[in-house]
Amino acid sequence: MNGDILLVALIIIGLIGRSHIITTAACVLLIIKLISLERYLPTIERRGLELGLLFLTMGVLVPFASERITIKDVTSMFTTWPGILALVGGAIATYMNGKGLELLKIDPQLIVGLVIGSIFGIIFLKGIPVGPLMAAGITAFLFKLFTFVFDKLR
Repeated sequence: MNGDILLVALIIIGLIGRSHIITTAACVLLIIKLISLERYLPTIERRGLELGLLFLTMGVLVPFASERITIKDVTSMFTTWPGILALVGGAIATYMNGKGLELLKIDPQLIVGLVIGSIFGIIFLKGIPVGPLMAAGITAFLFKLFTFVFDKLR
């Protein structure tokens, strides 16, 4: 029953924060629980991130498939400062997402703080939610930073 209450709370928080993804995900999971399909929850947990990343990657690659990005556009990435910075930024973001995934596997209950923090960011900072992996990656970085700083102070 606690899981149902938490899912309803996430639905409400998602609605207040105008986060359609959180609201939809919590609704789908609540429906799965209410129609007694809990046996699929471990599969969703195990494969959900992979499927989500698959569709996210497909969405990012659509401009290549639709030929809106040309070979000339690709070569400019290696010859201009904005292009080189975009390559570095993409590499760093991907690395941080990987660290975020590791953190969520070790400490999955952090997702609550990430979701609430994302909603605060949406409401008070007019931010755009990009997903729990980047938020977890930044959290992992902050953990490392705080550990480094506080170990130096001891």
